[in-house]
Amino acid sequence: MSLSFEGRVVLVTGAGGGLGREYALAFAERGASVVVNDLGADTKGGGKSSAAADNVVEEIRAKGGKAVANYDSVEDGEKLIQSALDAFGRIDVVVNNAGILRDRSFARTSDLDWDLIQRVHLRGSFLVTRAAWNHMKNQKFGRIIMTASAAGIYGNFGQANYSAAKLGMLGLANTLAIEGSKYNIHCNTIAPVAGSRLTETVMPPDLVASLKPEYVAPMVLWLCHEQCQESGALFEVGAGWIGKLRWERSQGCIVRQKNQPMTPEAVRDQWDKICDFTDATKPASVQESLQSVVDVLSRVELEEEVSANPTAAAASASGINPTEAVGQKLPPSTVTFTHTQCILYALGVGMSTKDPDHLRFLYEGHEDFSCLPTFGVITSQAAMMDGGLSSIPGLNIDFTQVLHGEQYLELYKPLPTSGTLTSECTIADVLDKGSGAVILLDANTYSGDELICYNQFSVFVVGAGGFGGRRTSEKAKAPLPPPKRAPDAVVIDPTTRDQAALYRLSGDWNPLHIDPSFAAMGGFKAPILHGLCSFGFAARHVLKQYADNDPSRFKAIKVRFAKPVMPGQSLQTEMWKEGNRIHLRCKVKETDVVVLSGAYVDLHGTSEASPENLTQGGGLQSELVFAEIGRRIKDTGSELVKKVNAVFSWEITKAGKNPAAQWTIDLKNGSGSLHRGPYSGKADVTFTVSDEDFMEVVQGKLNPQKAFFSGKLKVRGNIMLSQKLEVILKDYAKL
Repeated sequence: MSLSFEGRVVLVTGAGGGLGREYALAFAERGASVVVNDLGADTKGGGKSSAAADNVVEEIRAKGGKAVANYDSVEDGEKLIQSALDAFGRIDVVVNNAGILRDRSFARTSDLDWDLIQRVHLRGSFLVTRAAWNHMKNQKFGRIIMTASAAGIYGNFGQANYSAAKLGMLGLANTLAIEGSKYNIHCNTIAPVAGSRLTETVMPPDLVASLKPEYVAPMVLWLCHEQCQESGALFEVGAGWIGKLRWERSQGCIVRQKNQPMTPEAVRDQWDKICDFTDATKPASVQESLQSVVDVLSRVELEEEVSANPTAAAASASGINPTEAVGQKLPPSTVTFTHTQCILYALGVGMSTKDPDHLRFLYEGHEDFSCLPTFGVITSQAAMMDGGLSSIPGLNIDFTQVLHGEQYLELYKPLPTSGTLTSECTIADVLDKGSGAVILLDANTYSGDELICYNQFSVFVVGAGGFGGRRTSEKAKAPLPPPKRAPDAVVIDPTTRDQAALYRLSGDWNPLHIDPSFAAMGGFKAPILHGLCSFGFAARHVLKQYADNDPSRFKAIKVRFAKPVMPGQSLQTEMWKEGNRIHLRCKVKETDVVVLSGAYVDLHGTSEASPENLTQGGGLQSELVFAEIGRRIKDTGSELVKKVNAVFSWEITKAGKNPAAQWTIDLKNGSGSLHRGPYSGKADVTFTVSDEDFMEVVQGKLNPQKAFFSGKLKVRGNIMLSQKLEVILKDYAKL
């Protein structure tokens, strides 16, 4: 299907000859209404004539096209755009093509030589584009072309003024691409190689004749078409060939140590490594460029041994391979903490001695001194944040484009107020969302061999989609909408100006939350609050409103991070009680913007809140059976290991939730054990069954074989080992 510009209005500057003329003719031939701008000056900017523009307009009209002439200088940008509005009522495309030359060796370049080139090329492109910008924003469509040059990209003797202006246009285009993205305004830059009045001064005549403008125009038309989604790119084009350019950077080398001066001798000694482009990276944004520097700064402060660019693994164009990644384990991480870290975290999520109920989380001498449940994310986030993802095969991603999308935390017993916890993190799934990829990371945190809590981090990698993977996963802990009624309770809590500065002391050192310059690079007017800080605020609101600040009643929390919060704004948590599940939505009070959505907190009922009764099932009948199994293993575990020598994993479903609970009976290692939550190892047999059918089988009301053949009981692994379950459940049923 051919590309049409019917209904589009195009302005081409410098369209009286050469490339500009070719662009104007090509756009008109495909249905566009064209404003042909040309001042009629010579190659050095002298003189003025209407003939050049008039001739092109006549040529277009003779072929049945629509065109008007404009004779203004590009320094009168408003007049050029007004010509389009007066003649055709809109402006859709601007091709900044006008240019002149004032070639001189640098020593002989006068102020006039310099200023005139900047005015026509760089300032002229700015003025014309600025005049069109708001019209494009209002109509949610715009295509802009900047014309650079090989002289700007590589430099060229005698063209210092021209080179500077042309590379300046590239910088202008890159920023316009960013600012225009949400308005469907795309801006790209071309460095054409074609025969023209300008190139004939630096090329042999026979080469100028062979490099025809018609070999460049098709590229410009494609970049300006509504189907083209390219933006912020640089292309060289000529003679029928097109190439895309991007920056390349060596991995570099760190030449300083913490608390030591950096010396020129250290730079000299590492020079070859600094300039080594082996495994070079290709940063594509300011954020991406700065991220590796930020990582180095933080790691130097921690005195870790690092390479200069920890994002090197992301350079692979192959991107993501779920087959390789899913199931891979990140290096385990260990966190040792005391009551100090627990108190610091509580202060970081807004607790204060002004509230007497908060003292149990802020004073280690309190008779009920406790750790806030959401501290569970702190104990496991190091497994993800310390660069472990970069070691995973099949995840060749750009780590500067990783966003924290969702978080799930489940506690299997109240967190200790001090101790050493080890987290093991596994890639649970990788999803293709088109515009990006979602990586699900399951993190199990242990105190010795005892499973304390489980986190699922859902991270979104911008631009990493399109690899043909699945869009959804049964392994994902899904966010849930709140009931369609007014909230049952609302709590409003102010954050302080220093909230992010305080929260970061719990381990998230991203400068985005403290350094105004980094926040500005990310597009924020000031440093923003950590999403997990808002997460902590909302969780403690629920804990106070519905659990009397008793951390033993806390079971799980799920949130989706929607929008950022600025330190100093107030958080408004709206809550809906549905049994032991509290749905919640968190907003910024001052703006009514939702910052946490699809969120809920699961609580234990008061009768099941003691540590020994904490389970992950939440009202499942099967909990009673597994509690009994746990007692048997505790009493006769060593004997059972000798008889059974197998690991059984159970996935209990209920009301479509898969799984609603997970259990692992390990009768293969040591004296045996019962694990709650996802199993980090490999089970010999895995059973999947609903809570109701499980109880039917256990009570002898449903034959296990019939359950299996009817599909109610699903078995993976060595099915023959299931006979050994009789040893464990002989008082109930033969599974």
